[in-house]
Amino acid sequence: MSRIEVRIAGFGGQGIIRSGNIIGTAAAIHDGKYATFTQSYGPESRGGACAAQVIISDEPIHYPHLLDPRILVVMSQGAYNKYVPGLNRDGLLLVDEDLVELGEEAAGLRVLSIPATRLAEEELGRRIVANVVMLGFFAAMTDVVSVDALRQAVLESVPKGTEELNQRAFELGYEYGRRMADGG
Repeated sequence: MSRIEVRIAGFGGQGIIRSGNIIGTAAAIHDGKYATFTQSYGPESRGGACAAQVIISDEPIHYPHLLDPRILVVMSQGAYNKYVPGLNRDGLLLVDEDLVELGEEAAGLRVLSIPATRLAEEELGRRIVANVVMLGFFAAMTDVVSVDALRQAVLESVPKGTEELNQRAFELGYEYGRRMADGG
């Protein structure tokens, strides 16, 4: 890996910005790579569009903004509509399948789906950890950061008292991804 560019997008309140921060922390602190993290969001605190951009590299990063995103994680239809056209055609698109309807913009992309929000709600009783379910899925389906680094960054980044819930959410997404990767 020389430089991998990742964008996570959805709407405010889904933990999108925290997810980007967690991936960057996992890469820089726990995997010893270089990483940058930038964020963008609308004027609304909840419900408005937001995105997190993470660049991970084995070498120093001289420009902190995405030039050629290879991985896009989308957790809302608005994020899909806005960012899929800019994803490299060889890119990987991870979607929350209950919140995103794929269109012709996804043609030619490698698309992997997980019902992250539904799993968080039905399996854990807490919709708010859907982003951590998605991070577990991200860990299972990519090799951008190590699984252990991402696990550790999740536990260090979540509010005190929610570590067990978030660990379960991460493992739920990770196991879903592993089963998918194994063909089941």
